[in-house]
Amino acid sequence: MPLDLHEATSRRRAGMVDRLTTDGVLTDKLLRGALLRLPREVLLPHAYVRVSGPGADPIDWRLLDGSHRDDQEEWLDLIHSDESILLQRDGEPLDALLRGPVTGGHMTSMSTYTPATVEALQAVELSPGHRYLELGPGPGVSLALAATITGPGLATGVEWDGHMTAFAQRNLDRLGVGATVVEGDALEGHEPRAPYDRIHSGIGVPCVPVPWVEQLAPGGRLLTTLATRTPSWPGQLLVTRTRAGTVEAVLQGRPRGYRPVLGYRWLSALDHRARIKADPGRARPTRLDPPPDDAYGFWLAAAYLAPGLVRDFQAETMTVVAPDDDSWAVAGPGDGTVRVCGPRDVWAELEELHARWEKAGRPESSTVDLTAGTGARPSRPARGRRR
Repeated sequence: MPLDLHEATSRRRAGMVDRLTTDGVLTDKLLRGALLRLPREVLLPHAYVRVSGPGADPIDWRLLDGSHRDDQEEWLDLIHSDESILLQRDGEPLDALLRGPVTGGHMTSMSTYTPATVEALQAVELSPGHRYLELGPGPGVSLALAATITGPGLATGVEWDGHMTAFAQRNLDRLGVGATVVEGDALEGHEPRAPYDRIHSGIGVPCVPVPWVEQLAPGGRLLTTLATRTPSWPGQLLVTRTRAGTVEAVLQGRPRGYRPVLGYRWLSALDHRARIKADPGRARPTRLDPPPDDAYGFWLAAAYLAPGLVRDFQAETMTVVAPDDDSWAVAGPGDGTVRVCGPRDVWAELEELHARWEKAGRPESSTVDLTAGTGARPSRPARGRRR
């Protein structure tokens, strides 16, 4: 690597770590050291940038090649930013990509934006010597960070895409961190190297696969996104196995989560957007002001106790849609009214749910019963866990 590029990457890496620290995202000293030492440009040698505006079909992209001088400034800024890094279209091979414009296709692999990676690795509380399993590692950024902390030979990733598996392993070998990526079904975990002290899933799941829990060692921690049919209000599930072998799980509302497992069908408000704009519905009074976006506990409860709803975050005022029931609610701009349309009174459900949430003490998390091997539904609020 030319000296000027080496200096440029080192400077941006230090700036990224300082930014994460100043913003209060990065607090763990071991992870801070790993971020400073790990040359992420080796794991992210290229990146797709979207050129088309919203709604374009097909989508126009531009591939940045980190080895090309004309792309380097933009590429370095991007891979050290807080953005997701788009790496693969339609499961394509990754060893002969051509820089420049391309059209069409859908992204099938990306690197999670750095604040989410930091939050996840801090939540599992990694230490040297831990046996670590990463499910859906993609290009291996979080896997490499974990391996830098745990030590060589202890971090394993399971990746379903063969092209991405080979790409990640080749780049990890260049780094020499001692991490291994195997091709396989992440929902099965990786029994040959079990049990694991820490398990992190980079994919959302509607229920916790039994092998994940079975492969968790006593004293272990497992972190994943528990997916519902709505992408609007994700929940982060932390599973712990006590030293005595019992399993406990807590689901907490979050501002963001991982995409669900391939083939999982999310609800969407997109098909109703034009109709809602043309006819937002009949107005009626309401005592419920639109709950704030950061009322994560309430919105998490809505995902489970008012199922089938999805938020249109592009709307001017809060708009919640029940696509399968052809119904919606549009909150007034702070004037004590709401507009409702369709056979399902969406806002009445939110009013009732909000009253229950308030009565319960505004919990931000819920315990989850995994004894039936599902974990698909919170069992009760976890009072006092207002983290």
